[in-house]
Amino acid sequence: MKDTAIQVKGLQKSYKQLHVLKGVDFEVEKGNIFALLGSNGAGKTTVVKILTTLLKQDSGTATVNGFDVATKPDNVRQAISLTGQFAAVDEILTGRENLIMIAKLRYLKNPRQVADDLLKRFGLTDAAERKVSTYSGGMRRRLDIALSLVGKPHIIFLDEPTTGLDPEARIEVWKIIKELADGGTTVLLTTQYLEEAEQLADRIAILHEGRIIASGTLAELKKLFPSAKVEYVEKQPSLEEIFLAIIGKKEAK
Repeated sequence: MKDTAIQVKGLQKSYKQLHVLKGVDFEVEKGNIFALLGSNGAGKTTVVKILTTLLKQDSGTATVNGFDVATKPDNVRQAISLTGQFAAVDEILTGRENLIMIAKLRYLKNPRQVADDLLKRFGLTDAAERKVSTYSGGMRRRLDIALSLVGKPHIIFLDEPTTGLDPEARIEVWKIIKELADGGTTVLLTTQYLEEAEQLADRIAILHEGRIIASGTLAELKKLFPSAKVEYVEKQPSLEEIFLAIIGKKEAK
């Protein structure tokens, strides 16, 4: 029998006239990376907000770590961590001070050691004493994800975790997410990047216009689409080829 970390049934949510979620159903197994894939406005962030107790659904049910998000929000919060689309860091503090503050809020022993370990893991040791206001976008993102790992939560929600990162920083975040899952942490991430879902996810659900239109492993999803037809397409010359051809004619005269 599979061990379920997150279970969502018939989730609906409207904002005034806008029906954002129209009956969303999915399950996430413990220790898995689950990718919620969809374009802007598909409802991904709304799902995450409901699952992390920041928003109440209109109807349907959702349980996280065995607790109902609507009736047992405190129990849910104790088991989870959330990293939103925008880095939630204190710019006045240094990187180390941000981590120590969160470790103290979580009543952890030796918060300085916790901070040092995460700074090292995320390649931020050299910038540890600098104010976060001096950090690049990628560095803030890495610190933000490091903050979400303080206290080793069972389930981590990453809402578009690599938005705004350069390719090198993105690959580093992917590596960390894989390590988390290998260590038994459940990860639910939302993304617009197909490559991200392809690289990371054990299972993928595609959210479109408020509904899950397809879900499964990458191999299962590939089977839903017809095999590509191979057709002859006349090759268009590149600008470089045109340029070189013109130059060649000029020189031949």
